[in-house]
Amino acid sequence: MEEQIAKTLIETVNFAAIKHRKQRRKDEDATPYINHPIGVARILTHEANIYDIATLQAAILHDTVEDTDTTFDEIEQNFGSKVRSIVEEVTDDKSLPKQVRKQLQIEHAPGCSREAKLVKLADKLYNLRDLQRCTPVGWSRTRVQEYFEWAEKVVHGLRGTNKPMEDALDEVLKVLPANIDRHSHSTLLVNTIRTFLKFFKH
Repeated sequence: MEEQIAKTLIETVNFAAIKHRKQRRKDEDATPYINHPIGVARILTHEANIYDIATLQAAILHDTVEDTDTTFDEIEQNFGSKVRSIVEEVTDDKSLPKQVRKQLQIEHAPGCSREAKLVKLADKLYNLRDLQRCTPVGWSRTRVQEYFEWAEKVVHGLRGTNKPMEDALDEVLKVLPANIDRHSHSTLLVNTIRTFLKFFKH
Protein backbone atom coordinates (compact mmCIF):
# COMPACT_ATOMS: atom_id res chain seq x y z
CA MET A 1 0.00 0.00 0.00
CA GLU A 2 2.72 2.47 1.00
CA GLU A 3 4.74 1.55 -2.07
CA GLN A 4 1.80 2.26 -4.36
CA ILE A 5 1.12 5.62 -2.69
CA ALA A 6 4.77 6.60 -3.08
CA LYS A 7 4.77 5.59 -6.74
CA THR A 8 1.54 7.47 -7.38
CA LEU A 9 2.78 10.71 -5.85
CA ILE A 10 6.19 10.54 -7.56
CA GLU A 11 4.50 9.87 -10.91
CA THR A 12 2.24 12.88 -10.34
CA VAL A 13 5.17 15.16 -9.49
CA ASN A 14 7.10 13.88 -12.49
CA PHE A 15 4.13 14.56 -14.79
CA ALA A 16 3.73 18.11 -13.45
CA ALA A 17 7.48 18.78 -13.63
CA ILE A 18 7.56 17.79 -17.29
CA LYS A 19 4.52 19.91 -18.09
CA HIS A 20 5.86 22.98 -16.27
CA ARG A 21 9.50 22.49 -17.33
CA LYS A 22 9.72 25.69 -19.40
CA GLN A 23 7.86 27.91 -16.94
CA ARG A 24 9.20 30.17 -14.24
CA ARG A 25 7.62 32.08 -11.36
CA LYS A 26 7.46 35.86 -11.61
CA ASP A 27 9.84 36.57 -8.73
CA GLU A 28 13.20 38.24 -9.33
CA ASP A 29 14.99 34.88 -9.14
CA ALA A 30 12.67 33.38 -11.77
CA THR A 31 12.36 30.23 -9.68
CA PRO A 32 11.08 27.06 -11.43
CA TYR A 33 7.29 27.05 -11.62
CA ILE A 34 7.09 23.49 -10.32
CA ASN A 35 8.08 24.87 -6.89
CA HIS A 36 4.57 26.30 -6.64
CA PRO A 37 2.39 23.18 -7.03
CA ILE A 38 4.78 21.17 -4.87
CA GLY A 39 4.59 23.92 -2.25
CA VAL A 40 0.79 23.90 -2.39
CA ALA A 41 0.75 20.13 -1.79
CA ARG A 42 3.22 20.56 1.08
CA ILE A 43 0.93 23.08 2.78
CA LEU A 44 -1.85 20.50 2.62
CA THR A 45 0.22 17.76 4.26
CA HIS A 46 2.35 19.76 6.69
CA GLU A 47 -0.10 22.47 7.81
CA ALA A 48 -3.62 21.32 6.96
CA ASN A 49 -3.03 17.64 7.87
CA ILE A 50 -4.55 16.48 4.59
CA TYR A 51 -3.33 13.12 3.33
CA ASP A 52 -6.01 12.19 0.80
CA ILE A 53 -4.00 11.11 -2.25
CA ALA A 54 -6.41 12.43 -4.88
CA THR A 55 -6.44 15.86 -3.21
CA LEU A 56 -2.65 15.96 -3.07
CA GLN A 57 -2.42 14.88 -6.70
CA ALA A 58 -4.88 17.59 -7.71
CA ALA A 59 -2.79 20.15 -5.82
CA ILE A 60 0.31 19.09 -7.72
CA LEU A 61 -1.57 19.17 -11.03
CA HIS A 62 -3.80 22.20 -10.38
CA ASP A 63 -2.14 24.50 -12.94
CA THR A 64 -1.31 21.97 -15.65
CA VAL A 65 -4.47 22.37 -17.73
CA GLU A 66 -4.72 26.12 -17.17
CA ASP A 67 -1.09 26.94 -17.93
CA THR A 68 0.24 24.14 -20.17
CA ASP A 69 -0.94 21.99 -23.08
CA THR A 70 -2.39 19.37 -20.70
CA THR A 71 -6.02 18.31 -21.22
CA PHE A 72 -8.58 17.09 -18.71
CA ASP A 73 -8.77 13.81 -20.62
CA GLU A 74 -5.02 13.43 -20.16
CA ILE A 75 -5.39 13.99 -16.42
CA GLU A 76 -8.11 11.35 -16.21
CA GLN A 77 -6.20 8.87 -18.34
CA ASN A 78 -3.12 9.13 -16.13
CA PHE A 79 -4.61 9.77 -12.68
CA GLY A 80 -8.30 8.86 -12.69
CA SER A 81 -11.68 10.56 -12.73
CA LYS A 82 -11.58 11.88 -9.15
CA VAL A 83 -8.34 13.78 -9.70
CA ARG A 84 -9.70 15.09 -12.99
CA SER A 85 -12.85 16.34 -11.25
CA ILE A 86 -10.89 18.28 -8.62
CA VAL A 87 -8.53 19.77 -11.21
CA GLU A 88 -11.54 20.85 -13.30
CA GLU A 89 -13.00 22.68 -10.31
CA VAL A 90 -9.83 24.69 -9.69
CA THR A 91 -9.06 25.47 -13.34
CA ASP A 92 -10.02 28.83 -14.84
CA ASP A 93 -11.44 29.04 -18.35
CA LYS A 94 -8.68 30.92 -20.18
CA SER A 95 -11.07 31.79 -23.03
CA LEU A 96 -12.74 34.30 -20.68
CA PRO A 97 -11.35 37.77 -19.87
CA LYS A 98 -9.15 37.87 -16.77
CA GLN A 99 -11.55 39.99 -14.71
CA VAL A 100 -14.42 37.62 -15.52
CA ARG A 101 -12.31 34.64 -14.43
CA LYS A 102 -11.44 36.35 -11.17
CA GLN A 103 -15.08 37.17 -10.45
CA LEU A 104 -16.11 33.59 -11.20
CA GLN A 105 -13.56 32.32 -8.68
CA ILE A 106 -15.26 34.44 -6.02
CA GLU A 107 -18.75 33.32 -7.03
CA HIS A 108 -17.94 29.61 -7.41
CA ALA A 109 -15.84 29.21 -4.25
CA PRO A 110 -18.70 28.38 -1.83
CA GLY A 111 -20.08 25.65 -4.10
CA CYS A 112 -16.85 23.78 -4.69
CA SER A 113 -16.25 20.28 -3.36
CA ARG A 114 -14.29 20.02 -0.12
CA GLU A 115 -11.28 18.69 -2.04
CA ALA A 116 -11.29 21.66 -4.42
CA LYS A 117 -11.70 24.09 -1.52
CA LEU A 118 -8.65 22.59 0.16
CA VAL A 119 -6.55 23.03 -2.97
CA LYS A 120 -7.79 26.60 -3.41
CA LEU A 121 -7.01 27.52 0.19
CA ALA A 122 -3.50 26.10 -0.05
CA ASP A 123 -2.96 27.82 -3.39
CA LYS A 124 -4.00 31.21 -2.04
CA LEU A 125 -1.90 30.73 1.10
CA TYR A 126 1.18 29.91 -0.98
CA ASN A 127 0.69 32.88 -3.30
CA LEU A 128 0.05 35.38 -0.53
CA ARG A 129 3.15 34.23 1.34
CA ASP A 130 5.07 34.63 -1.90
CA LEU A 131 3.85 38.23 -2.11
CA GLN A 132 5.09 38.79 1.43
CA ARG A 133 8.49 37.45 0.44
CA CYS A 134 8.89 39.55 -2.72
CA THR A 135 6.96 41.60 -5.24
CA PRO A 136 6.70 39.89 -8.65
CA VAL A 137 8.70 41.52 -11.42
CA GLY A 138 6.59 44.14 -13.15
CA TRP A 139 3.95 44.30 -10.42
CA SER A 140 3.01 47.71 -9.01
CA ARG A 141 1.93 48.33 -5.43
CA THR A 142 -1.63 48.72 -6.71
CA ARG A 143 -1.58 45.32 -8.40
CA VAL A 144 -0.31 43.65 -5.24
CA GLN A 145 -3.03 45.34 -3.21
CA GLU A 146 -5.68 44.28 -5.74
CA TYR A 147 -4.51 40.66 -5.56
CA PHE A 148 -4.66 40.80 -1.77
CA GLU A 149 -8.23 42.16 -1.83
CA TRP A 150 -9.37 39.65 -4.45
CA ALA A 151 -7.79 36.68 -2.65
CA GLU A 152 -9.53 37.70 0.57
CA LYS A 153 -12.90 37.55 -1.22
CA VAL A 154 -12.16 34.09 -2.63
CA VAL A 155 -11.03 32.83 0.78
CA HIS A 156 -14.23 34.15 2.35
CA GLY A 157 -16.22 31.73 0.20
CA LEU A 158 -13.98 28.83 1.22
CA ARG A 159 -14.26 29.25 4.99
CA GLY A 160 -15.37 26.35 7.14
CA THR A 161 -13.16 23.92 5.24
CA ASN A 162 -9.87 23.69 7.16
CA LYS A 163 -9.17 25.72 10.31
CA PRO A 164 -5.35 25.49 10.27
CA MET A 165 -5.15 26.93 6.75
CA GLU A 166 -7.82 29.52 7.43
CA ASP A 167 -5.99 30.67 10.57
CA ALA A 168 -2.74 30.88 8.58
CA LEU A 169 -4.49 32.88 5.87
CA ASP A 170 -5.92 35.25 8.48
CA GLU A 171 -2.39 35.95 9.69
CA VAL A 172 -1.09 36.55 6.17
CA LEU A 173 -4.03 38.73 5.16
CA LYS A 174 -3.60 40.74 8.35
CA VAL A 175 0.07 41.58 7.84
CA LEU A 176 0.28 41.73 4.05
CA PRO A 177 -0.64 45.42 3.65
CA ALA A 178 2.22 46.44 5.93
CA ASN A 179 4.67 44.60 3.69
CA ILE A 180 3.47 45.93 0.34
CA ASP A 181 5.17 49.31 0.63
CA ARG A 182 8.50 47.90 1.74
CA HIS A 183 8.79 45.30 -1.01
CA SER A 184 7.35 47.55 -3.70
CA HIS A 185 9.85 50.30 -2.91
CA SER A 186 12.64 47.74 -2.78
CA THR A 187 11.71 46.44 -6.22
CA LEU A 188 11.39 49.99 -7.55
CA LEU A 189 14.86 50.83 -6.24
CA VAL A 190 16.38 47.74 -7.85
CA ASN A 191 14.70 48.50 -11.17
CA THR A 192 15.83 52.13 -11.03
CA ILE A 193 19.44 51.10 -10.41
CA ARG A 194 19.26 48.64 -13.29
CA THR A 195 17.96 51.39 -15.58
CA PHE A 196 20.83 53.70 -14.65
CA LEU A 197 23.41 50.95 -15.13
CA LYS A 198 21.95 50.13 -18.52
CA PHE A 199 22.09 53.82 -19.47
CA PHE A 200 25.74 54.22 -18.48
CA LYS A 201 26.76 51.13 -20.44
CA HIS A 202 25.81 52.87 -23.69
